[in-house]
Amino acid sequence: MESISLLLEEALSPYQVTLTTSGVQDSIVTVKNPAGAIVVERDVDRAQLMDKRVLVDVVDCLLRDIKIAEGRLEPSVIAALRSAAQTRNAAAA
Repeated sequence: MESISLLLEEALSPYQVTLTTSGVQDSIVTVKNPAGAIVVERDVDRAQLMDKRVLVDVVDCLLRDIKIAEGRLEPSVIAALRSAAQTRNAAAA
């Protein structure tokens, strides 16, 4: 898990990332800004952190959540992202 934590730190730099165990299968990813304030905190299934392809998706989602939390992502872009996700989910089903 330490190597995953380092990968997350590198991918989300300059943010500080803390990965803590929560239950049997979950981990909590806490992302803090350089001032130390929590920007994003998410529960993540530990299996998602072990699969490198899924880990990329986790990082992408965290980056999106950071932008939303900091007001750097417009509502229209959020709606477009949701629509694209729904289209992907429908195609996968």
